[in-house]
Amino acid sequence: MLNSSLPSWTPQQIQDEIDALKHKPGALLPILHAVQDRCGYVPREAVPLIAESLQLTRAEVHGVISFYHHFRTTPPGRHVVQICRAEACQARGSRALEKYARDTLGIDYHQTTADREITLEPVYCLGNCACGPAVRVGNRVLGRVTPERFDTLVDELQTRPLEVIA
Repeated sequence: MLNSSLPSWTPQQIQDEIDALKHKPGALLPILHAVQDRCGYVPREAVPLIAESLQLTRAEVHGVISFYHHFRTTPPGRHVVQICRAEACQARGSRALEKYARDTLGIDYHQTTADREITLEPVYCLGNCACGPAVRVGNRVLGRVTPERFDTLVDELQTRPLEVIA
């Protein structure tokens, strides 16, 4: 099932992203970011296009994608919920919040709920250290997130349109 909130893409659009950046030094990471920004993830069909354009092997491109946790190889849920795992947030209770979130949603990091509403991801510093534990959804950063605030957030995400929350 294709997530309707994700932008649609074609191989030509991916090639356009590659062509715009391939001449820059260290082009692989900017290209991967551009493709993920356009598609919501890095489709497996993009790997050979990127490899050929940069004169890399598919294995080299895949190795970079799999090394960095930021890159997804499958479409995310309608909302991506990131929980900060940096030391400051850990000191303020993020480990307990992580466990609560995983148990409540019934998924682990890098997984999506069965209804395709929420993808859970770790993030390593949202710059909200004094107000940990911190959570980000889209461009919205929340501080001092308790299990109760997490439940409220999940309820909002499941009942409001994407553009209202993100």
